Amino acid sequence: MPLSPIFSEKSFDDLLGWSEDDHAAAFAAFRRSAFHAPIKPYRTGSLGIDFNAFAEAYAEARAVSTPNRSEARSFFERHFVPMLVSAENGSDLVTGFYEPEVEASPVRTGRFTVPLLSRPADLIDIDDSNRPAGMDPYLAFARRTDDAPVEYFDRGEIERGTLLGQNLEIAWLAEKVDAFFVHVQGAARLKMTDGRLIRVTYAAKSGQRFTGPGKILSELGEIPLEKVTMQSIRAWFKAHPERVDETLWQNRSYIFFREAAVDDAALGPIAAAKVPLTPGRSVAVDRLLHTFGTPFYIDAPTLTAFDQKPFRRLMIAQDTGSAITGPARGDLFAGSGDAAGEIAGVVRNAADFYALVPRALLNGATR
Repeated sequence: MPLSPIFSEKSFDDLLGWSEDDHAAAFAAFRRSAFHAPIKPYRTGSLGIDFNAFAEAYAEARAVSTPNRSEARSFFERHFVPMLVSAENGSDLVTGFYEPEVEASPVRTGRFTVPLLSRPADLIDIDDSNRPAGMDPYLAFARRTDDAPVEYFDRGEIERGTLLGQNLEIAWLAEKVDAFFVHVQGAARLKMTDGRLIRVTYAAKSGQRFTGPGKILSELGEIPLEKVTMQSIRAWFKAHPERVDETLWQNRSYIFFREAAVDDAALGPIAAAKVPLTPGRSVAVDRLLHTFGTPFYIDAPTLTAFDQKPFRRLMIAQDTGSAITGPARGDLFAGSGDAAGEIAGVVRNAADFYALVPRALLNGATR
């Protein structure tokens, strides 16, 4: 597969802030993908960054555990060539995501009434091999019936109780808005009332298209689009509790979870690339276009939420999301807990994306 013409070759000297970045932190994230790669290869994205071209870099990363910043910089410069990614219609944008940390109960109580659900038995994967004629081709999940698969229950139906009695409840939260943002982020750490700390991560979804509350509230004239952040959305819901359901149910997509251990408190959940996310170093990309494990140098000079300085960092593509579409579109993982949420909630900035393309690919040595 040829490399897409949207990539234009640059030098590392062209990357503003490259020499000041902490390449060792990026290397640690890259190394996690290097250890996963032999277990299950990543799919090559349609823009042509061939997974096989990473073989030499992955092998060296597995052999070297803790390089210093200078050694890590040298590693990336030896194995990769920076390529500016051309945006489509100015869609060069970064947003932020995080892992919420919320209080939860293992049982329903008078305070904890909002469940996080595990995957139902009648929810099946759907694709062109088993999709009935006339079913929306967007749907990747469906409900099994005796006749043929049908569209699964949506958020409103599920929250009104259509799945009650199936013992799907993993835990119970106190606030519907908290649960919704856990759905949006796709994972959470739960501080259980019995003293445990557990993690829930994405298991499946009902399949319908995601409609963000920020878009809904902006179109209703409730929050100006330029003022839409996670914080402003939460504030609006707090001021209008009677309108929470009518707003959230317009997002028909519903997420199901599975329980997972918190093995390393410094890292985030295991995401789409099957490695734990690294705060400030993992980025979600369009997985149809890009190849997981690809390093991206992201230059977003107006973004200062991470460390009060212009954001110029080497990130590793290790997740994806339904709202992350386009070649120059990324979602930056900010970490776990409230402080990370304060960062992630305000990130919406223009950015230049530089994909670090393996030199082996440019030399034709990918097999």
